[in-house]
Amino acid sequence: MKHSKNFWLYLSVSMLLMLILGGCQARSTKTSTHTITVVLDWTPNTNHTGMYVAKQKGYYKKYHLNVKFVQPPKDGAEQLVASGKAQIGVSAQDTFAGAIARTDPLPITTIGAIIQHNTSGIMSRKADNITSPKKMMGKRYATWDLPIEQATIKQVVKDDGGQYSKIKKIPNNITDEVAALKAKQADSIWVFYGWAGENAKVKNFPINYFSFRALNKVFDYYTPTLIGNNQFLKAHPKLAKDFMKATAQGYNYATKHPRQSANILMDQVPELKSNRKLIYASQTYLSNQYSLGSSQWGKISSSRWNRFYQWLDQHKLVSVKLKKNQGFTNQYLPK
Repeated sequence: MKHSKNFWLYLSVSMLLMLILGGCQARSTKTSTHTITVVLDWTPNTNHTGMYVAKQKGYYKKYHLNVKFVQPPKDGAEQLVASGKAQIGVSAQDTFAGAIARTDPLPITTIGAIIQHNTSGIMSRKADNITSPKKMMGKRYATWDLPIEQATIKQVVKDDGGQYSKIKKIPNNITDEVAALKAKQADSIWVFYGWAGENAKVKNFPINYFSFRALNKVFDYYTPTLIGNNQFLKAHPKLAKDFMKATAQGYNYATKHPRQSANILMDQVPELKSNRKLIYASQTYLSNQYSLGSSQWGKISSSRWNRFYQWLDQHKLVSVKLKKNQGFTNQYLPK
């Protein structure tokens, strides 16, 4: 079949246009990957599982995020996030207070709760019968010598009818709480039950434990939490929201699948495999705690947040009075 010159000209122009448009479409659909650095609050552990799940299962990748985890410096995650060297960090409401309750507050904001309720309390040997705060009197308490920590102990002991001054305070340089109690290096230790309490079970070591939030609702503050650099949050709200969407997916998965999540954590952090039994036990416990009592992972209650900060103000534990709702937002959480 013969075609006119006009036909071939038309065909050539059409093909050229298709190539140009195809190239433009390819360029327009290509999305760049953004790197987000997350500074942890400690060495990797089951508090962080949801983020490691989100990384391994591709939830971050889905939002074109390359997430890197780094260890905290000596002055804590708050300083690194404030400096902009990390966009996101792991903190806690009690330590966070000192970063914002000052004349030159650090440019950081809490953007989500990793665990819904405070899972810390006092652990001791079963044989010593320290079943309530006042029974700490006459015994050795391992202290970090921090103002908020000591004020908390003072409050719960006083509420229990005891005298804080009668507690023997020794320096806390303990890295393994169960081993320290076994060796009688201390009689009572402030611990997070999801790690130390479960470790006592794994090692079949009999303990007594009482939680702070069960004693006084003011101590049901948020620990640990996720914080963000203010400049990053303001300049890149979509990136921050995408990070929190993927992170929420990770923690929701960990809530439903504790054992698989523990395996993912150990795959990502191989050195944890030497504590396999503890990782499984701790993950089982924390998987029930991430969203306990909340309809949404990460959501912060203003009443609980403010109640703890009002207590800090009343006891003059911060140099500058904290304002209502200061330092946190739920706006980056998935809707």
